[in-house]
Amino acid sequence: AHFPYTSFDGLDPTHRVLRARAVERVEEAFVGRLTDHHIAVRLRERYDVVSLFQYLERVADPRAELRGALRVLRPGGHLLVDVADPRRLFPVHAVGLNAELVAQGCTVLTGARAHRVIARKDAPASAA
Repeated sequence: AHFPYTSFDGLDPTHRVLRARAVERVEEAFVGRLTDHHIAVRLRERYDVVSLFQYLERVADPRAELRGALRVLRPGGHLLVDVADPRRLFPVHAVGLNAELVAQGCTVLTGARAHRVIARKDAPASAA
């Protein structure tokens, strides 16, 4: 596949992301979290790919952050998640992160025990 335009944006709760933009590591920089209202509104369904690398295990509410990531992802877009132990984050579900992603309306494209999970956000079912 050929992608004529690709850009990388950064989101961080600290102002370090602004330094990344200043040295052109990211095109746009956003200070905050995926759960912040101003982030959710501005970035709703903006991205084809969202990556959460070793992020969910460091936040107080990983489910809320996962929902936030899915809000900024377009239907059909891909979510890339890398965590040390996906079952530890979502212990209520037998298979942890994968079950949570399915519950959030995604199709998991990687194996059940993967520490690196790729999921596709499914398009909402159209009303018949």
